[in-house]
Amino acid sequence: MINLKYFFQGFSCIKRFDSPAIALFCCMIAIGALFKNIGLNIQESFFSTFLTYALPGSLVMAESLIIGAPLLNIFIAVWLVNARLYPMTVSLMPLLMHESQPKWKYYLSCHFVAVSAWLIMKSNYQNVDKKNRIDYWMGVGTATWSIAIIGTIIGFITSDFLNKDVMIGLAIVNPVYFMCMMIGAMQTIQITLSIILGAILGPAFYYLSPEWSILFGGFFAGTIAYFVGTKNDN
Repeated sequence: MINLKYFFQGFSCIKRFDSPAIALFCCMIAIGALFKNIGLNIQESFFSTFLTYALPGSLVMAESLIIGAPLLNIFIAVWLVNARLYPMTVSLMPLLMHESQPKWKYYLSCHFVAVSAWLIMKSNYQNVDKKNRIDYWMGVGTATWSIAIIGTIIGFITSDFLNKDVMIGLAIVNPVYFMCMMIGAMQTIQITLSIILGAILGPAFYYLSPEWSILFGGFFAGTIAYFVGTKNDN
């Protein structure tokens, strides 16, 4: 069974002033409005966020629908975009696993892996006994998941009152928040280098290949930061 004490402790993390919940909520309002504008009904919009609430996957799906991409192409595109969650899962699960907890909790809680929930958990896991971290994590995930669903529904309902500029403004709140969080996390040479080099190489690669600039910038920035950090530690 889920330990409700730790579940609700995790759930309450969205109330903190540094929680990404507000930024996530703003972005999902924009997504909900976008869903309505491309012709989805409220049930389809709800289940899109219900089943995959990470923002980039929803955005890619919406853009693919706009250009009339086949269903298989949409599936592959969303799958590739959400593959970025794999490293987060790999880094997070060892911190949560405990022999006394049933495996179904881990399988279920994988659905909650997103940058917003991951940031909250990585910032708080040391304050929670390892035995209870999975329950805490499920609370964090449920909270951010719920915020995303509510934001989508509100965005869908209020879409007629949101012009293009407002939607763009809401959509970039989350990336700006994550950038601020990463700057605040610049406590090691690896993280510092990866952020600075990513900010430089991303725009630089844009002039070579706009479609691949983010991937190339992130790959080379992260690789350089890793090897420099490893050499410095040695």
